[in-house]
Amino acid sequence: MNNSQLLRYSRQLMLPEVDYAGQERLLAGRVLVIGLGGLGSASAMYLAAAGVGHLVLVDDDVVELSNLQRQIVHGSDSLGQSKVASAAARLRDLNPEVKLTELAERLDSEALRREARAADVVVDGSDNFATRFAVNAACVQARTPLVSGAAIRLEGQLAVFRADLDNRPCYACLYPPADGADARLSCSESGVLAPVVGVIGSLQAVEVIRLLTGFSEADGRRLTLWSALDAVWQTVKFDRDPACPVCGSGSSLPG
Repeated sequence: MNNSQLLRYSRQLMLPEVDYAGQERLLAGRVLVIGLGGLGSASAMYLAAAGVGHLVLVDDDVVELSNLQRQIVHGSDSLGQSKVASAAARLRDLNPEVKLTELAERLDSEALRREARAADVVVDGSDNFATRFAVNAACVQARTPLVSGAAIRLEGQLAVFRADLDNRPCYACLYPPADGADARLSCSESGVLAPVVGVIGSLQAVEVIRLLTGFSEADGRRLTLWSALDAVWQTVKFDRDPACPVCGSGSSLPG
């Protein structure tokens, strides 16, 4: 690290859990961020500010006025721009040292696997089950840790899936693809309180930093739930489904 970096990251370097070695690992890290909406806004900004060396930004959408209530990486001047371009401009202003790869497109399964394989950690900030299932499958095949978040109405949830470790559950173990009862739920249909996505997105950034630095790693068996209505946190433990269609005996994924 040079003198400028030592000053920029000085408050993190003071932490014994991070220190010089941990900051070096952050600077060498590559994180794939799927979705530059509310969750991706918070997580990408904190990851860039913390000094993660390479962020790969993926989103095929454009900035709309209704996004600005919660998607804080974008501004009024970004209306009509691709979310990837808008987010990249903000992140470069926040930390010009971070390398950014901009993918303003919807990745197919092959491209998802390729990007997941190249990443140290994947952050899923998408807002629909189809994308979450696709990202999960790519991470399982690539054996890359996945930090998954979701927020709707006054509730948020967070889970870390450790495909890099043996016998750990994946997203499909927790939410089987066949159980599509809530698949139609979205912020546009159900609403969401703006800071809720910020809370969950920020926690996603914390989990990425934990994984990259190794100071405290999630075991991949916990779902954290938060209600803004009564400010209550809950943790639910879950195990791998041996018959999971993605990571278990029922898998149809190519080897």
